Amino acid sequence: MDSTDCSAARARSRGHTSSPSSLAQIQPSGTATTTTKTPVPHRLASMTPYIPTQRELAVYAIFPALLLFGGAYSILSPTVSASTYDPVTQGHVQDPELLPSYFASKHNVFNRYFVKVGWAWVTAAIGSFALLNPALGPTTSDTSLMAAKDSAAESAVYRRARVLVRYAAVTLAWAATTQWFFGPPIFDRSFRWSGGMCYPAEAFGPAGTLLAAEALQKAGADAEALNILAYTATTCKRVGGRWYGGHDISGHVFLLVLGSGRGRVRGVGFTGVFILGVVALKLWMLLMTAIFFHTWFEKLTGLLAATASLYLVYIVPRLIPTARAVLGVPGLD
Repeated sequence: MDSTDCSAARARSRGHTSSPSSLAQIQPSGTATTTTKTPVPHRLASMTPYIPTQRELAVYAIFPALLLFGGAYSILSPTVSASTYDPVTQGHVQDPELLPSYFASKHNVFNRYFVKVGWAWVTAAIGSFALLNPALGPTTSDTSLMAAKDSAAESAVYRRARVLVRYAAVTLAWAATTQWFFGPPIFDRSFRWSGGMCYPAEAFGPAGTLLAAEALQKAGADAEALNILAYTATTCKRVGGRWYGGHDISGHVFLLVLGSGRGRVRGVGFTGVFILGVVALKLWMLLMTAIFFHTWFEKLTGLLAATASLYLVYIVPRLIPTARAVLGVPGLD
């Protein structure tokens, strides 16, 4: 045994463990060195910047799963399948005696005061999280470390601001698709591009079918004049017309998915309970929409539109440093 081996043996006898650097120093000069790669942890390996993480994919899978389950239920349920579907209103005939469920009514309390004003609930949930949730607050309570406290407070303000910036970006996507986009919103534009227009109520028969041109003229319905006057779905309904003939992307699906797409809650207290309540109710109403409203293709395009919006706000910043500087990445910035 040479001197280096003796030194290593004495170190082990004292309870010391040689570090990698010390082992390299005592290695005989004639022996070739080998470099061992440290395996990348599974969590880091799964966090590629181009796709969502496994947890994000698992959460997102809830949305298509609810739509698939709701679509299958609407076909297999004798009550729902036997009910008459009105393509003009994208729902079942609104006769209380014929409706297959309370949730099939467009006037149910959840649809009127939750879905119709859904973005107000999203605003309240995100606002309470950004301003009140302790998960974004200072991370130290040691009053003796004033510098650390100041740094933590600045970091908390920074994180809260990033939450509000991401909310503003998602709100912009919601407004552009459903409210206004240099004129009619994108969803209304796509409806017209696919052949839809605003028809007078007299243009439809008792079963909700569009009358022939001769019958339309006999009824005295000036469809062209009304179509020019009412260029959006909201205006069409306001003047008593019916939005019909094109592909109507499901605004319900878009709003419900977009509003609950980042429903992860950290921290406890009232804000956490409130946000969970909003997300849970949105998921329930998404299921009701899947069962009772819109065609499967309209719901699919609504889901895709919401997915694209969420991807732009939450995934793209992982790819583009400039976008990350503005929007940040949840959990990291």
